[in-house]
Amino acid sequence: MQNKHAILKDYFGYTTFRPGQESVIDALLAGRDALAVMPTGAGKSLCYQIPALLMKGLTIVISPLISLMKDQVRALKDVGVQALCLNSSLTNEEYAETIRRLDSGQCNILYIAPERLFKENFQALTAVQSAVMVVVDEAHCVSQWGHDFRPSYLRIAEFINGLKQRPIIAAFTATATPKVKEDILSLLGLREPFAITTGFDRLNLYFAVQKPANKITALLSYLKPRDSQSGIVYCNTRKTVEKVWETLANRGFAVAKYHAGLEDVERRENQDDFLYDRKTVMVATNAFGMGIDKSNVSFVIHYNMPKNIESYYQEAGRAGRDGERAECVLFYNGRDVYVNDYLIKHSGDDNAEVDEALIQHNLQLLKEITWYATGTECLRRRLLGYFGEKAPAFCGKCSNCNTLESTNITIEAQKIVSCVLRLEQRGRRFGKTMIIDILRGSKNEKIQNLRLDTLSVYGIMADAPLQTIRTILDFLIEQEYLIVETGDFPIVRSASRAREIVFERKPVQMTLPKAETKPLRRENVPAPQLFDKDLFEKLRSLRTTLAQAAKTPSYIVFSDASLMDMCRRKPKTQDEFLLVSGVGVVKLKRYGTAFLSLIREYESESGS
Repeated sequence: MQNKHAILKDYFGYTTFRPGQESVIDALLAGRDALAVMPTGAGKSLCYQIPALLMKGLTIVISPLISLMKDQVRALKDVGVQALCLNSSLTNEEYAETIRRLDSGQCNILYIAPERLFKENFQALTAVQSAVMVVVDEAHCVSQWGHDFRPSYLRIAEFINGLKQRPIIAAFTATATPKVKEDILSLLGLREPFAITTGFDRLNLYFAVQKPANKITALLSYLKPRDSQSGIVYCNTRKTVEKVWETLANRGFAVAKYHAGLEDVERRENQDDFLYDRKTVMVATNAFGMGIDKSNVSFVIHYNMPKNIESYYQEAGRAGRDGERAECVLFYNGRDVYVNDYLIKHSGDDNAEVDEALIQHNLQLLKEITWYATGTECLRRRLLGYFGEKAPAFCGKCSNCNTLESTNITIEAQKIVSCVLRLEQRGRRFGKTMIIDILRGSKNEKIQNLRLDTLSVYGIMADAPLQTIRTILDFLIEQEYLIVETGDFPIVRSASRAREIVFERKPVQMTLPKAETKPLRRENVPAPQLFDKDLFEKLRSLRTTLAQAAKTPSYIVFSDASLMDMCRRKPKTQDEFLLVSGVGVVKLKRYGTAFLSLIREYESESGS
């Protein structure tokens, strides 16, 4: 008799559940609704796939992106599960065949786009054949206060209420603030659900913020030693994607691009090139990536700062889904703030009513991500704190913790705040650049024409590095000693707290780069286990061959983590092969002979 543990091993190749998985599975099997907030890579899909295989009836999974559905269905079919999807990518004939197979009961799990729920033929099907469970993936899309609101998600509750028998409802998301969780519960109509938040921390991810003078140069420097690794570079506009893609392509990198301005055919081909490892780097807008279960992404670089932390964490979380070490790097420039500010204020239809409350909410979110990028506290602590999760002040595995130390900046803070106050006394307010120029004694024409070189603070920080002044200025803004007013031109003005520094002489501490930066400390990140790299390359080559023959991405056959485990275990029998992480009964039958044969041959040749 099958049970959850047998399904876990026989179909998916694992012997133990990850944190939170078993609790959600038990709740669903007991007939309870559920809301699970689990980080990317935590195994959310198994939480509903295993109950779906143990329940009698159809499970409907509502998913926002075609790529997500295809990926999940492809992976399920590869382990022997009858899964189908309904979305706009199907031809009329394929759509009709899928409906026929559903009608005849040839499906355990159906993935469907929310826009398809009210199609006449699907409505006719669900009028006869009700679902035993409805799963809402990427459930944060139901909330306008989340980072990826989808109006089509608002009709999901209407669809469920229209079914002849109410199913179990399960909602899953990787990122949700308390407000978004409230919206999920109410707008989807969950009844006394089992709710779990397993924690947002992912120990295998290393977070870093860089403030390069030239982003292209910094990107090339980062990618050069990683030319064999798979990664994503996110840009905030199509124009930037094109520029970065062209630069990398001209330098010989195997790079693809993805944005909404490309033709559908080109977008699909570029996505497949990345998924099938024909191209190792994808340069894309945030239109790419949701639901892409590519397990071997080793790095995610944000070439531009996103509009909020939720978007950043979800996009960055596409690295390291296999549990191996991965890096998430944000390239910050002050211009990113102004671009995002403009996009937020002009994001709606020109004819639509402006939702001022939503705009102000999104501007506050922009402040949060700006503080993340410019602040000096532990990056992991800042991320986890945003989601309401406590974290130590020092994680030892982010760029701030590894390169900064606490420094007394009282004198520097007094000089900067005094500059803002002196300008205000003359009825003047300027942006950050002008303030820094005044403090450093710049002789530019505007300063001289406005006689700002007569200020007592002119040139008072001439010996300080520009970046140091900018970092301290950002810190004073974050701590609300100073305020940035955004309009046609962002300006800095004093806040009520400014008097604490100038008049009360309050000491000010912040973390700044160490005089001598020590090697990055990542001792708290799970250490990579040793494995035979020569055998790994041979196994990876075999995986590619088998994947190409099956016309499927390599990671669907086996993840890199599974190949590494094969290298460590070097199984010689089918029973030993079943002990490899990610190897179940179906994959043993499908791939076991080929992989075992290669391992035996390698062992014989190497004489081990």
